[in-house]
Amino acid sequence: MKRKFIICLLWCATSLAAMAQSKSNKIEFTEYTLPNGLHVILHQDKSTPNVAVSVLYHVGSKNEVAGRSGFAHFFEHLMFEGTENIGRGEYSSLVQKAGGALNANTSFDRTYYYELLPSNQVELGLWLEAERMKHAKVDEVGVETQRKVVQEEKRERIDNQPYGSMGENVFSLAYKEHPYKTMPIGSFEDLNAASIEEFRDFYKTFYVPNNATLSIAGDINIEETKKMIEKYFAGIPKGTKEIPRPNVVEPKQTEERRKTVYDNIQLPAVIQAYHVPEQGTDDFYALSMLTTLLSGGESARLPKALVDKQQKAVAAASIPFPTEDPGLFLTFAIANMGVEVDDLEQAMNAEIERVKTEPLSDREFQKLQNQIESNFVQQNSTVAGRAESLANYAVYFGDANLINTELQRYMKVTKDDIQRVAKEYLTKNNRVVLHYLPKSAQPK
Repeated sequence: MKRKFIICLLWCATSLAAMAQSKSNKIEFTEYTLPNGLHVILHQDKSTPNVAVSVLYHVGSKNEVAGRSGFAHFFEHLMFEGTENIGRGEYSSLVQKAGGALNANTSFDRTYYYELLPSNQVELGLWLEAERMKHAKVDEVGVETQRKVVQEEKRERIDNQPYGSMGENVFSLAYKEHPYKTMPIGSFEDLNAASIEEFRDFYKTFYVPNNATLSIAGDINIEETKKMIEKYFAGIPKGTKEIPRPNVVEPKQTEERRKTVYDNIQLPAVIQAYHVPEQGTDDFYALSMLTTLLSGGESARLPKALVDKQQKAVAAASIPFPTEDPGLFLTFAIANMGVEVDDLEQAMNAEIERVKTEPLSDREFQKLQNQIESNFVQQNSTVAGRAESLANYAVYFGDANLINTELQRYMKVTKDDIQRVAKEYLTKNNRVVLHYLPKSAQPK
């Protein structure tokens, strides 16, 4: 009884700490929309003399049409080619000469560009992003150059990497109708078949102010920054094309799907992927906590059981994909030398069943909450992290203030919720299973 009372006190202390943290470290921001539809979020933080300038375009691989995959990822590269006022290859050199860094990334749902700069260079970042939005070069030279770059990236990161085709195989097996069945990298065939007119049409459709969120965080003066935004972005015309939003609903999976992949690997692997709800739902928060329980650190359940105790794997983890539409929850493990792939799969299944049948201890749940809180705080501890979080929350949820309140959604998840979502979603009929085997094991 005394132990339960102490644990209860610890739990209450953590909840109060989370509330106090969210109040004392509340992230203040200014939010508005220009007449051309550009959504703007500004967060001032004078603790360090730097700034993150970012633009999130609400376009990812799910917005592509059949037979033209890879366009969003292709444009992530193409829009560094230059503009009417920026020469080829100058994006990087301009930022580097100013003492900054830049990059971009593409997912199923979005494309994100950012510059990290000294705070006295914020205007440079705004000019670069406005140029990209207003008149990026979409010409034959740039398209042909980036076709080769993207194809080389696919060879290097996917085709020639051990287990590199995991994403392609998992998502194409798990999805039959929804565009998530195609990975953002796309295919050589689709990119090679596309005409310059198709690329230009994609640019005019998606890379427009009314499909973009400009998020700036760092050592800025809000009013001066507003004036600069007006100067560089207000004159960019609103897009005239309707922005396609796929409304495909993936049919419910009713039986397990399996596939064996023979790869250039030494150690077999097992990948299991379960269909789960989209990000932002109550069940997704519970599933996120479940993945931390399974693989949040070396002492988490999967590595502790499969790697340390049973020594059946050299690595084991779980990953929930935070997608705008219903996504996947992955568990995977790479077999130890001499371990059969079926034995590894059974060991993985046993750990999933443990979650369903054995209640979490108070101590384990307390540790889980602490990890979630720590991860959340770390995610938003830099100006770059805050700029990205504010943009994500505004685009995906229509509520940038979730940066201050989302932790409370995690803290509302109970031990019973975690067990319930495991029982509901981590079922055999709701999953796909891949066995990765060395090519030497392939039947002749």
